[in-house]
Amino acid sequence: MNDKNKSIRGAARSALLASIPLLRVAAAVCALALAVYLVYSIIEGTESILTLVACALMCVFLLIFAHLCLNPDTLRSQYAEQTLSIASEMLEDIRDGLTPESAEAICRRLLPETRAMTIAVTDRERVLACVGTLAEQFPPGSPIHTPATRYALDHGLVQSFTNATPTFNDSLTAPPIPAGIIAPLKVRGKSVGTLKFYFSSPHAVNRTQYALVSGFAELISTQLATHELERQDELTARAELRALQAQINPHFLFNTLNTIAALTRTEPARARELLRDFAAFYRSTLDNSGSLIPVSRELTQTSRYLTFERARFGDDRVIATMDVEEGVEDAPVPAFIIQPLVENAVRHAMKDEGALHITVRVRSEGGEGICIEVSDDGAGMDRDTAARLFNASLPMPDSQSPQGGGAGVATRNISERIKRFYGPRSSAEVSSTPGEGTTITLHLDLQESMFA
Repeated sequence: MNDKNKSIRGAARSALLASIPLLRVAAAVCALALAVYLVYSIIEGTESILTLVACALMCVFLLIFAHLCLNPDTLRSQYAEQTLSIASEMLEDIRDGLTPESAEAICRRLLPETRAMTIAVTDRERVLACVGTLAEQFPPGSPIHTPATRYALDHGLVQSFTNATPTFNDSLTAPPIPAGIIAPLKVRGKSVGTLKFYFSSPHAVNRTQYALVSGFAELISTQLATHELERQDELTARAELRALQAQINPHFLFNTLNTIAALTRTEPARARELLRDFAAFYRSTLDNSGSLIPVSRELTQTSRYLTFERARFGDDRVIATMDVEEGVEDAPVPAFIIQPLVENAVRHAMKDEGALHITVRVRSEGGEGICIEVSDDGAGMDRDTAARLFNASLPMPDSQSPQGGGAGVATRNISERIKRFYGPRSSAEVSSTPGEGTTITLHLDLQESMFA
């Protein structure tokens, strides 16, 4: 009953908006006719109650005419406000793209606000949803059934029709549709579906309804294009992660296997333990291909990596400390955001003698984000090399210099993924002094995260 009342109110608003010009003409004609009658009464010298009534009615019609002429935007502005509210709600319905569920939500939201008896949404081949009087006639999954729909899809143009007879693949026909308007839904200039309004009478098809169908179709198309861009961004981020995995994996694969092979003779128990850790490490490498993981899991993977490097270089050569503020263990971070920085430190910052100290700190930044800091006391780098690490517009660092080419590939990959996941307020910074060490700091804005 509530949906029926909404439909009646929507049809009434639409009819009233469309009839404003006619109302102006009617009020003017009535006022003019009454004025003629009053002039005639004055000339004839007749005065009666009928004359007074005519005078009062003439004043009323003049006021109506003046109101419609001087304030023509009142009803339009009210109708526009209602339409914008519907449009805003509809955008939420299609956040995940054009699906049967989102299509049905669109139809149910629009039907009460129009003069249409049925609203349908299709993709390029089939009906996704149909709500209204003809819902049973065109159920979800049924094929495209009118030539006008196919024309709108093929040519990307809004179409209107009257007395169309739907034809199905089995050559059966349904009762004619009295009238309709069909608008294509486009993404990147290509029609991906249609929005269809069916009416009970050709007289219901007017410029207002035509503009509504066209406007809502453009709005849906814009949201679908936005969804497609977001999906492409996520796919790009996943591809970058795969590329980083491919870069990381071969670097120490053979060194680690050689280390384990050597330990099988001298320390077989430790070799078996390292082999188990190695299997767990690579299993996690493959599993961590999702968008985001808890920072604690990334730290666990980093600790496994350091286990292999200590086995290779010696426990006294690589000394690592993890300092994680309480409460941030579950903060979401992209996989392979800390381990590559630690790996760069081991590969490029280790001096010929002495221990390399690496410290990983994770702390909250006022509840709006987290800060990840990876620092070492190794070889360091000059200012120009440091500036190139996260700046894609500058040439890649020399692979022969400390923290050179390999480091640049990894750090730029991380920087790009941070901006993609966390927005422009997130950043990556590097501070380094030759002979003293390097500190890389990542600021992640969780409030702007695309997964917030």
